Amino acid sequence: MKKRKRRMRTRRGSTRNQRIRRNRRLLAFTGIVTAVALVVVTVLVVTLLKNIYNGDNESEPESFLETIEVAHDTTNNGKHEYLNQDIINFITGSGMTVTEGLMQRPETIELTPENTAEFASINNCAIVDDDKVQIEATSSGIPASDDKYYYIFEQATYEDGLAEDAEPIDRIYKGEEAQFKLNLKKDTADSRLFSKFMLAVKKDDGFVGISHPKYITNPGACARHSYGGMEHKSIKGILPHPLKLSELPDLGVNYCSYNIPLSHILTTSGGIEYDYGGKVYHFNSQIMNDYDNLFQKLNGMGIDIAAIILNDASPSTYPEITHPDARSGSTAPYYMFNASDEGGVKALAAIGSFLAGRYSGTGHGNVSMWIIANEVNARKEYNYMAKTDVNTYTAAFTRAFRVFYNAIKSENSSAKVYIPIDQRWTYNTEKTGDYDAKDVIDIFASSISNYGNIDWGLAAHPYSFPNGNTAFWNASKYVNHTETTPTITMDNIEVLTNYMQKDSMRDTSGNIRSIILSELGYSSTSGEDVQAAAFAYAYTKMVKNGHIDALMLSRQVDAQEEISALGLALGLENTGGGHKKLYDVFKYIDTDKRNEVVSFAYSIVGKEF
Repeated sequence: MKKRKRRMRTRRGSTRNQRIRRNRRLLAFTGIVTAVALVVVTVLVVTLLKNIYNGDNESEPESFLETIEVAHDTTNNGKHEYLNQDIINFITGSGMTVTEGLMQRPETIELTPENTAEFASINNCAIVDDDKVQIEATSSGIPASDDKYYYIFEQATYEDGLAEDAEPIDRIYKGEEAQFKLNLKKDTADSRLFSKFMLAVKKDDGFVGISHPKYITNPGACARHSYGGMEHKSIKGILPHPLKLSELPDLGVNYCSYNIPLSHILTTSGGIEYDYGGKVYHFNSQIMNDYDNLFQKLNGMGIDIAAIILNDASPSTYPEITHPDARSGSTAPYYMFNASDEGGVKALAAIGSFLAGRYSGTGHGNVSMWIIANEVNARKEYNYMAKTDVNTYTAAFTRAFRVFYNAIKSENSSAKVYIPIDQRWTYNTEKTGDYDAKDVIDIFASSISNYGNIDWGLAAHPYSFPNGNTAFWNASKYVNHTETTPTITMDNIEVLTNYMQKDSMRDTSGNIRSIILSELGYSSTSGEDVQAAAFAYAYTKMVKNGHIDALMLSRQVDAQEEISALGLALGLENTGGGHKKLYDVFKYIDTDKRNEVVSFAYSIVGKEF
């Protein structure tokens, strides 16, 4: 959402007496400053005249008047004038310049309930010089307050508003522009990497916030690594089978997605000790070594990795990781991350920092894309939190996402970080306990922008709806080509990419954000020919769309549990390892054999593509 800059208006209701008092104060202040300016100028003139005298005479005069007289004897043919007209003009002109500057000083504006919250705007909150935070703010006019200072406050991720006992961390004289430079304190217990900052003034012996809080927006400026992935000729990727990795080069795979459930990598003691922010966290060394080997092997095949961080950690064993409203009553496999308190923020930051640092060119394999959670709009199925309104739910996720984003980017400046959604765009799923993807994305993007825009990406899952509807091109009441379509599938994928081109959705450089399809698949339960035709048509639409960076087909091999529970056989191969028709279509669709392997699909889809 484009940031709304609010112009400040001068108070129109000043009484005549208030104007008189203000003008008297201004004139008195002007007189004082003018007098000071005259003294300064006079001192400069005296110094100049003494230099003139000392250049032509051997003895120093005994008084200021003698200095002037001697100087004028030397320069004005013996005329005894204390100051010539040029000097007088210079002094009076300087005084007038000071007076005019004061007259142009912005008027002091009274704070009101209507203008206080956004009287000033923090336009920049960024890391500079690797270890400093520079905050720049502007306003139209100067707010009336108890003293002459602006104050800057630091707030934790989970804090809203200024606490009564909050203390400022710096101050500066009030003006229409203000700049603060603070220590970042990265890797310390009181790191500011995850803080937000607010401008305030002192009013009635307390502090009043006069700006919207802003987070640091360039955490990559203090990163230790910069690994952004490899160059690829196609967007083709897959969810691999760990025992079938040797087939990936033959298939021409460029991307792979892989889950990292927290229950697998965390341990309560021992293992790999990771000291972050003054606390030691423990990671399972055997599991991390397994990921190391997997990622190194995939990288060696020229494959980039999208790692999905999933919170399946036991709320009783690791309560700080799971949101307080998600620690009981869940039937979902994953829980809402916790950024609602200090322990949660530090734990998420430690996890994000550890993983990004380990997989950023440090000899353990490389991950260029990080996906936070799974289908976040599906509260009941995949990202459990006690049922609440969509704003409260999305705010909880947005705070956790920013912690992960800053932690990951502060280790690897070139990594990309994504929010995942399913295909239910405006399906009114809140009635069933979930949320519309459009609502979640709108609220998420608006909040991110308001608190400091960052370069998040979108990981969409445009499955058919229902998922078993392999022939997605057939007319459906759930799919249309408008912004309010109930679902987004590959039939109307342009709705999503067009939506992401809105000004309110663009990244910090004004470009369309990175969009990947981190899950997409078609079932062969309706026949292998239809499955293969569906993929061929969908892939062609992705390439022609031009705004999709990567596709991860779900999956390399059928999953028996998906067949049993959902009737979905999504793989290139069946559970026995046999190749389906989709195998060759997938293998050759981005090669010079493309027409040969997809031509069969034209009659199934009903048109050439």
